[in-house]
Amino acid sequence: MSNPLLHFTGLPKFDEVKAEHVSPAVDFLLSDARATIETLALSKDTPTWDNFAAKLEDMEEKISRAWSQVGHMNGVVNSPELREAYNDNLAKLTDFYADLGQDERLYAKFRALRASQQFDTLTTSQKKIIENELRDFRLSGAELPAEQKIRFKEIQEALAKLSSKFEENVLDNTNDYALYIEDVSVLTGIPEDVLQTAKAAATKDDKTGWKFTLHFPSYLPVLQYAQNRELRETLYRAYATRASEFGKTEWDNTPIISQILKLKLEAAKLLGFANYAELSIATKMAESVKQVNGFLQDLAKKAKPYALKDKAELDEYAAKLGITDMQAWDVAYASEKLREEKYAFSDLEVKQYFPENKVLTGLFKVVETIFGVHVTKSHASVWHDSASFYDIKNHAGHLIGQFYLDLYARNNKRGGAWMDEAITRRKVAGQLTTPVAFLTCNFSEPVGDKPALFTHDEVLTMFHEFGHGLHHMLTLVDDYSVSGIKGVEWDAVELPSQLMENFCWEWDVLRNMTAHVDTGAQLPRALFDKMVAAKNFQAGMQTMRQIEFSLFDIRLHSEFDPYGSKTVLDLIEEVRDEVAVVRPPKWNRFPNNFTHIFSGGYSAGYYSYKWAEVLSADAYSLFEENGILSPETGERYWREILAKGGSRTAMESFTAFRGREPSIDALLRHNGMAG
Repeated sequence: MSNPLLHFTGLPKFDEVKAEHVSPAVDFLLSDARATIETLALSKDTPTWDNFAAKLEDMEEKISRAWSQVGHMNGVVNSPELREAYNDNLAKLTDFYADLGQDERLYAKFRALRASQQFDTLTTSQKKIIENELRDFRLSGAELPAEQKIRFKEIQEALAKLSSKFEENVLDNTNDYALYIEDVSVLTGIPEDVLQTAKAAATKDDKTGWKFTLHFPSYLPVLQYAQNRELRETLYRAYATRASEFGKTEWDNTPIISQILKLKLEAAKLLGFANYAELSIATKMAESVKQVNGFLQDLAKKAKPYALKDKAELDEYAAKLGITDMQAWDVAYASEKLREEKYAFSDLEVKQYFPENKVLTGLFKVVETIFGVHVTKSHASVWHDSASFYDIKNHAGHLIGQFYLDLYARNNKRGGAWMDEAITRRKVAGQLTTPVAFLTCNFSEPVGDKPALFTHDEVLTMFHEFGHGLHHMLTLVDDYSVSGIKGVEWDAVELPSQLMENFCWEWDVLRNMTAHVDTGAQLPRALFDKMVAAKNFQAGMQTMRQIEFSLFDIRLHSEFDPYGSKTVLDLIEEVRDEVAVVRPPKWNRFPNNFTHIFSGGYSAGYYSYKWAEVLSADAYSLFEENGILSPETGERYWREILAKGGSRTAMESFTAFRGREPSIDALLRHNGMAG
């Protein structure tokens, strides 16, 4: 038991975990779990919560706690050894869970427990877990004939491998790309801090000049600020064609997409669904594929006039810049210039007011004010020296949650931002386990003796991920499988994250989280007013872009025939014919690096971002009505939404908080599309 991954009495021992620990730990846990399953399956006792369901919860919690550390490290400090260990053991875990989900003996015991008199005496959380288990056994193929069970399991194992490979290909292609520039005149317009970082990156590679990569803190400023159109096109092309036929053959995700779609369709049909989207929606808030399509089309109808107006304004302005044939690599550049002219400020100017320490202090202040908790820096072993650790305590000083923070982009760390569970709250024999979260971003690291500076968009991202973290850490549910974000419908899981973003547009919040990096001066009210005026700049275009991705995803998994002559690229072009106002070039290979749906759990669920935005905007409107930092509203939000986790449906939690079902009005108003 000296294996650090088998340490369950405290925080993970990241300073000790190595790739060689993974297989022995997983083998031990799975062997132990299989023994537990056999004991439970063969027991003659009448199944109860304590003698049956709770024991499966214990088993699952241990496996999940160990594997979350492995998965996290594979995402943030990827190495060949860790990747191999991760993939080898992912196959073992997939095999184990496929068997577990099809175990008719356990399924029968859950059915017996559901039908027993004891069921009526259980807590709301325990009842919800049993109902979820019965649904999940059906969706795992427990009711299939023996031969089909074997095939269903093979599909699950193949999909796990393919999803992992899809993400690896995007990561490897992103890490591999480097553009070295020797001529400083090519870099005109790019912010000084970005150039300093690029210079340091080149020096680290024993090169002269400046190094640019496809990591977002390097890539995006070039698209936004570089005056050299050829440079913008070069980087855009490299980014937009990642993991496609335009790069290394072994990183091409085209065949993987085809295999994933065929397998998902086959799995859905085995379970009696017409397509994979129907299977996906069986566990979500939305009631049908038709409802999702209707929701997206209704939103598109409302947003498109605003998007067309945005595009016409941008075209006209780009022509003034000498860009008469605006291309995809010109959009961010022309948009930034237009915004600067229209609202007399730039992202770069705003960024100087958001040093990391002030942003974090401001974020914590919001949480402390509305929830009455305290966030303080703490100590724990971490996987990288730039990661940190924090405690959340209630007003009585009791520890209620903890989180790791890993903010900066680096090689061997996957892109994007996310929250994940390290440890989930539960109570066993009167002992409470404190929930712990991983909060991960990919921002620019500090340059020289200056702190890291965040754009306002990055501040929004920070608040977004912390919202997910609060959902996980402020739960008051004591049963593992519906504690925190567990058991929450996927299309509602973005509610707490998107709700937190709204605070970044409030003067009483923002002014207290700014200090100019050179002068220490607070963000001027005049600059804030310009930011608010520009808040919905191109909101129509941005909304249509999200609808484009969402429609592509839902149609890919409901209407598209992976065996037919139409290609995935044909489908996305059809969707763009309907809704796109900005058309990328034909060689753009967006599907090849759409990790959300091919490796990130959002298959036939990307619409969730817009769906949950309706919920979050409407929920936030209660803060607007009662005072945005109202502790009373914060307490109600905590009690009815965050605290409940997955112990009841998201609709029940929303209506308990808001006093009614959700309305789209607040979302349209927040996006400047009301009326």
